Amino acid sequence: MDTDTSSEFQAGDQVQLIRLPSYVKTAEPMPMLRPPDVLTLGETGVILGRHPGNYWAVRLGRGAFLLETQYLAKLETRNSEA
Repeated sequence: MDTDTSSEFQAGDQVQLIRLPSYVKTAEPMPMLRPPDVLTLGETGVILGRHPGNYWAVRLGRGAFLLETQYLAKLETRNSEA
């Protein structure tokens, strides 16, 4: 698995959570802080878009959250669409 966190993400990219932040912020019009136990290390999700401050909106199993690049790794897709 490639865990290169320096690459830029794009909307629609699949990512994996490689570290847990001390807290997480929901990606809602009025964001709320949540404890990190709402996320699971190794959980996969989809990038929804970029936000100011090097944050990414990521759709995970329990909702959409704003996460910094340092907590995410891009997953390589093994299935090629024809």
